[in-house]
Amino acid sequence: MTSEISEFDVDMLFVGAGPVGLFGAYCAGFRGLSVALIDALPEVGGQVQAIYPEKNIYDIAGLPGVQGQQLIRGLVQQAAMFSPRYFLSQQAERLERRGQGWRVSTSAGAVIDARAVIITSGVGAVTPRPLAAGEDFLGRGLRYFVPQLDVLDDKDVVVVGGGDSAVDWALAALSRARSVTLVHRRAQFRAHEHSVRLLRESDCQLLLNANVSELRGEDHLRSVVVEVAGEPERLEVEAQVVVAALGFLMNLGPIANWGLELEGRSIRTDRTMRTSHHNIYAAGDAATFDGKVKLIAVGFGEVATAVNNAAVALDPSASLAPGHSSDLMIPQLAEV
Repeated sequence: MTSEISEFDVDMLFVGAGPVGLFGAYCAGFRGLSVALIDALPEVGGQVQAIYPEKNIYDIAGLPGVQGQQLIRGLVQQAAMFSPRYFLSQQAERLERRGQGWRVSTSAGAVIDARAVIITSGVGAVTPRPLAAGEDFLGRGLRYFVPQLDVLDDKDVVVVGGGDSAVDWALAALSRARSVTLVHRRAQFRAHEHSVRLLRESDCQLLLNANVSELRGEDHLRSVVVEVAGEPERLEVEAQVVVAALGFLMNLGPIANWGLELEGRSIRTDRTMRTSHHNIYAAGDAATFDGKVKLIAVGFGEVATAVNNAAVALDPSASLAPGHSSDLMIPQLAEV
C-alpha cells in the first residue's frame, strides 16, 4: 500500500486507518460501497501498529490473545477484498460541503470527494508525556514506545509509570531482559488488577512512591537515579533502557475545527453514530455518547453501526441490515 496524491471520488471516506477504520472499510465494501482511508501515519494500524505491535490484545471476541500486528494484518487482509484506497502520511485538514456530500483536503494535497465521512481517528495525534529528568537521553537509552521487544533483550530495563502501558511493558520485559525495575510515583497502580497481580508476583523490582530524578551515562544510558519517599538516600539503578510510560497528550488536530459537536476531545454522536453534521459519522475512540465504553471490540460494533446507517442515508431504499456474509459470494481473502 502506498500513499496517493490525487483527486478521488468515493462513497465513503474513513478518517483514520486504525483497527476501527480498517474494519469499517470491510463493512462498507461488503455493502458495495467504494472506500478510501486517510491516516497521518505512514502505515495502517493506528496506535496498535505504531506503539505496541508485539503486545498481546486479549479483549477481541473469539481471539483469546492476539499480537497487535497480527490483528492489523488480519484487518488489512479482510478489507483488501474490496480494494480500499489508502492516503497515508497525510492529515485530513479541510472539510467543505460538496453537493450532497463532502470534500476533504489533506496536508499532502490530496482531495477526496465522499458521499459520507466516518471519523475513526481515535483520540487523534498522540504525543507521549516527557520524562523531564531524561530528555537528553532520548535515542540513547530512553524510549517512549517499544514497537519491537528485542530492544529489551539482555538489558537492564527500568519502566517508569503506573498505568496499563507501564505494567504491560514491565511484564513483557521480564522474559527478555536481564533485570526489570518499575518506578511509580504512587503506591497504587492505575492498571488492570489482573496485570498488577502478575507484576507483584513476578521478579520485577518495584520502587513505589518514587520518582526518577536523573539519568546517567555518556554516549549511552548507564544508570537511573531514583528518589524514594522516606528513604534518606537516592538509589542508583543500573539500566541501559528506560521505558517512560507516563501517558499521552492527545489532540484531534484539524478535525476539532470542522464545526462538529465536541465533548472534551471526542465527537458527540447519536445512537446511529451520526455526528451533528449531515452524513458525517464517528466511531471508536473518536466518538462519545452516553454509556460509551472505550474498547477496540466496542469500536468494531460502532463502526458497523455507522457504516450501515450511512448506507441507508445514501440510499433510503437500502436495508439497514447488511445480510449475512456466510450467505453471499465474496472475493477470496487476498494475501497482504
